[in-house]
Amino acid sequence: MNLFYYPAACSLADHIALIEAGLPYKLLSINREKETEDGRDFLSINPKGYIPTLEMDDGTVLTENQVILAYIAEQSGKLLPSDSALRWRTFEALAFMSSEIHGSYNPFFRNFPEPEKERAREKLKKAFAILADQMAEKPFLVSNEMTIADCYLFWVLMVAPKSGVELPENLQNCLDRMKAMPSVIRALAEEGVS
Repeated sequence: MNLFYYPAACSLADHIALIEAGLPYKLLSINREKETEDGRDFLSINPKGYIPTLEMDDGTVLTENQVILAYIAEQSGKLLPSDSALRWRTFEALAFMSSEIHGSYNPFFRNFPEPEKERAREKLKKAFAILADQMAEKPFLVSNEMTIADCYLFWVLMVAPKSGVELPENLQNCLDRMKAMPSVIRALAEEGVS
């Protein structure tokens, strides 16, 4: 499998999941001209033009974090709770982070005017409060074991300082714990992120 990525971008969630799942993969970076590390035109692989993109050995291509993370979990039999309710909570958390948090980071990655950044900060504060309440006393977002939702959670928490929004204490503690996990350390090292 090839995981197309940019260092420290949202594809980091999929990278962490691949390591946690124990699935074989090859990382291929993409440059600003949309050329892959192995010399291909990235737009011919993924016409959407953004990461993450997962290319299987048979040429099948998957895009979108939620889908790739679910695929990794299904292929490995790991990172998804066996309890039906918790499985759905995992997918619910992924969707929430994708729409309410990831999307709210857009003004901070581009040159948006300050009023739009402030609206995004307010939305992020509310979203982080919801996640903090959901996490409560658990070590991970959905259950006592790591799920694909936690792989994505790591990235959304890691990027939070760029927005200027302070994380609730239990989310900051979660981020600090996850930074010490072997899969996270390895993924960051493989992407050249300190």
